[in-house]
Amino acid sequence: MKPGDHTDIGGVREAFFTTHWSLIEGVQKEQDPERALIGILLERYWKPVYCYLRRKGYDNEQAKDLTQGFFHEVVLNRHLIERADPAKGRFRSLLLHALNQYVIDTQRRQTTQGHIPPTKLVALDMSHPPAQIEAMSALDAEQSFDYAWKADLLDRVLAEVRDRYSGQGMASHWGVFHDRLIEPVMTDCPPPPYVEICRSYGIENETVAANMLKTAKRLFRSVLEKHVRQTVLSGEAVEEELQEIFGFLQIKRTR
Repeated sequence: MKPGDHTDIGGVREAFFTTHWSLIEGVQKEQDPERALIGILLERYWKPVYCYLRRKGYDNEQAKDLTQGFFHEVVLNRHLIERADPAKGRFRSLLLHALNQYVIDTQRRQTTQGHIPPTKLVALDMSHPPAQIEAMSALDAEQSFDYAWKADLLDRVLAEVRDRYSGQGMASHWGVFHDRLIEPVMTDCPPPPYVEICRSYGIENETVAANMLKTAKRLFRSVLEKHVRQTVLSGEAVEEELQEIFGFLQIKRTR
């Protein structure tokens, strides 16, 4: 086993925690580390939670308040991450289960806001609901949670792939990948022919363009796998999660 490899006996779980808690490296230096922590967790995961709550029937303001309440009361105060069970595999499954229970508990109370100290609330720009909210009108609450989770994950992955190529002066690789694969999937349109892509980006010939697409797809998978490994608690869950994402993106449509 190579240095840095992880076994499923504690290793993957430890790597999961390390990855997530590395997001708050230096937080201990803050005057209010709990506030800094909840802000980071909110920023990373609020969209699927918010979409779930909207599909449960809460209006925009209620969903925003409950989203903050969930992360403060459950994720932070009840130490959700520390209690994670590797057998459950995925962080989103853990989060969804806890969210289900939170909604049930909330419905038994008159108000949630009164249970959260005002000084602990963290401002988060939720003035613009996720763009996917309309696409979820036919989905139930749990399906909306999964949809928003995957869409937000893909947004982060695609942004990283784009930025890597831009930073390396290889913007045409991103252009080929986006035009030939991503845009057709997102718009449900057939991919443009390689000859058209070559004209758009000044590429020598169609073979070169096809090879650029293969290279970009490899980078995409590598970045996607990195992000997926940050959201699972066991090694076995990685491939399953990847296949779900590929299915969601309909990655197999383009040969």
